Amino acid sequence: MTDSNQTEENANASEALPISQRPASNAPGHWVLARVGKRVLRPGGLELTLQMLSNARLTGARVVEFAPGLGRTATEILAARPASYTGIEKDPVAAKQVAELVGARGTVVNADAAETGLDAGSADVVVGEAMLTMQGEKAKRAIISEAVRLLAPGGRYAIHELAVQPDNIDEELHTRIRQDLARAIHVNARPLTCEQWAELLEECGLVVETIQTAPMALLDFSRNVRDEGFVQTLRIIRNVLSDRELRARVLGMRRTFRTYQDSMCGVTIVARKPLEGNTNDAQ
Repeated sequence: MTDSNQTEENANASEALPISQRPASNAPGHWVLARVGKRVLRPGGLELTLQMLSNARLTGARVVEFAPGLGRTATEILAARPASYTGIEKDPVAAKQVAELVGARGTVVNADAAETGLDAGSADVVVGEAMLTMQGEKAKRAIISEAVRLLAPGGRYAIHELAVQPDNIDEELHTRIRQDLARAIHVNARPLTCEQWAELLEECGLVVETIQTAPMALLDFSRNVRDEGFVQTLRIIRNVLSDRELRARVLGMRRTFRTYQDSMCGVTIVARKPLEGNTNDAQ
């Protein structure tokens, strides 16, 4: 296959993706990676997501997922046999794709995670991955507050986000990471330390149950083999190499991730909404 044919194949494959008409040079990084075939787009990888879902105790639960994207985590949630599944996806193209994936096993609503329109107390578990990182402090709190509103007392909020480390990271380094990430992924990412993520959830009225971390190795070969499989990883490499614009974006992101690999990690936290009237719920 010639380079021109391969480029055309890549373009056709990405037409159904959100913001597919935007040039790769200025599209958000996660959708650029989706164009080359990546489906696991979480900073700590699939294994960390699966650990988080296990900690969230999904079986028999009413589950709401914020920003399911292409539905990779939705597949894992449904495999755990929840009582119900509702996806809240702001992008209409992604919402349609996840709805097709979920089918009769759940519902997908085209809405904002900060204002879902769902009933208060209607969820036992709320899941959100790689979305709070992309928000400013006010928006972070708005989304978390909506999760708290949706949860029944005793319900769990499970997040998988990008963190900077250590907890006492130099503020100048923290600022430089934010700035370089924004330039690389074309999203104004604002990762927090693990301690700051936990404090934010607690300030919004939740009780932290578990915190787990994994290296931020989103574009490392070995991580991609574990997350995507060997054959799909080879397809991703082929797609990157065959399209100059995509190649420039992906390699730029990879350089930034590697520059700060010791100062970033993926973090998952499962936090519980206290039982009503129990101000000392800290078990």
